[in-house]
Amino acid sequence: ATAAGAGASMRGKTVIITGANSGLGRAAAAELLRMRARVIMGCRDRARAERAACEIRAEVGEREEAEGTGGVGELVVRELDLASLRSVRAFCHRVLQEEPRLDVLINNAGVFQCPYMKTEDGFEMQFGVNHLGHFLLTNLLLGLLKNSAPSRIVVVSSKLYKYGEINFEDLNSEISYNKSFCYSRSKLANILFARELARRLEGTGVTVNSLHPGIVRTNLGRHVNIPLLAKPLFNLVSWAFFKTPLEGAQTSIYLASSPDVEGVSGKYFGDCKEEELLPKAMDDLVARKLWDISEVMVGLLK
Repeated sequence: ATAAGAGASMRGKTVIITGANSGLGRAAAAELLRMRARVIMGCRDRARAERAACEIRAEVGEREEAEGTGGVGELVVRELDLASLRSVRAFCHRVLQEEPRLDVLINNAGVFQCPYMKTEDGFEMQFGVNHLGHFLLTNLLLGLLKNSAPSRIVVVSSKLYKYGEINFEDLNSEISYNKSFCYSRSKLANILFARELARRLEGTGVTVNSLHPGIVRTNLGRHVNIPLLAKPLFNLVSWAFFKTPLEGAQTSIYLASSPDVEGVSGKYFGDCKEEELLPKAMDDLVARKLWDISEVMVGLLK
């Protein structure tokens, strides 16, 4: 399961992972810690994140003791609520004050098919957290990433981007809301953002790649309603066919650490291999327009 990070060392490197207290983010944090990185867990619920950090340190420590490979990295918790631009700015301010370098940013956190609700700043929750929160976070940390080059940005998307459309007339879902389509829209936005950012960062030594993790057993689907009678069957199917969080995190770990992708940018990966995108995810005009509108929405441009 740890093939993605086989033989790689992250000693001396600092990694930020959003949503690192559970699921894919937690699995990636544990592996990168084992590879001796300084891992900053950016999490909304500080208490839950501290508990997860204690568990990760114990798990990784026990494993290292058993394998005798000699030492791990450092794990720190920082509060980050991607549904609040104020929280994103505060998180970035602290990082810029305290961290001399940033080698990898993994935009991992996400909400999935939630009922219609809005972020603190009035954005539809899935678009606000999955796209806009990460858009602002990345832009505020770009200077540090450039100063630390060669550095990497990893954007976790989903295969469900295929069902999304960027509707500039209703980005905030004020006219209509479908939780499935809005999730897909936010994941398409992730890929378009990564593509446009890669173009803007050409020649800086900072690479940007997006990925899909596959179907993974995490708590991301907590808003999905499954009939009571169907739950035992669903649980059986998920245990038989879904990836574990560690398996699902392999592509994130690979893009964060592998020398194989040194200098590779603007690509889309699945199972640690480059994959083709649908034309709508490679539309540079839409990507640039989305970027321009996002800058205004998060207050980077007035």
